[in-house]
Amino acid sequence: GATPRFFTSSSPLVTGGLVIVQLGGDADGSVVAYDLASGSEKWKWTGDAPGYASPVLLSVAGTKMVVAMTDKKIVGLGVGDGKLLWETPFVVQGRGYNAATPIVDGDTLIYCGSGRGATAVKIEKAGDAFAAKELWKNPDNSVQFNTPVLEGGFLFGLSANNDLFCVNAQDGKTAWTAPVAP
Repeated sequence: GATPRFFTSSSPLVTGGLVIVQLGGDADGSVVAYDLASGSEKWKWTGDAPGYASPVLLSVAGTKMVVAMTDKKIVGLGVGDGKLLWETPFVVQGRGYNAATPIVDGDTLIYCGSGRGATAVKIEKAGDAFAAKELWKNPDNSVQFNTPVLEGGFLFGLSANNDLFCVNAQDGKTAWTAPVAP
């Protein structure tokens, strides 16, 4: 009763002497940081059920944060204390899952999901607060159980429709798509 529908399927994030993981199920989901040397719990954030994507590290204005795609949103948590720094909704539409690991490019975060294409946001600091400012959204190609790769300013991926795709990561426009032969 404490695991997601298909059990935990994300990789841990290791940083600053911590190992950070998404755990739990629909009723008791969390992002938890453990001390790498002793295994003792250092902090726990319990704001949503887990997704299936792996948490990633992002630094903005000198603040290191864990970015986690949960069941219904994407959150930025302080690495040292697990405090919520920002969040943006990312609710699955219809049948699908939040399973594609967010992609970090400087202070820009690119995230993808089933039926929702790809979105790029810039994480900005204003005073003591952080916010995700949308840069672009591309609904052309959606992924389900894989994560696109960012290389040379382009996002390359395999869509749920079995097409290879390339999206310009600067403006979000589709550069090309090509069907995958069976």
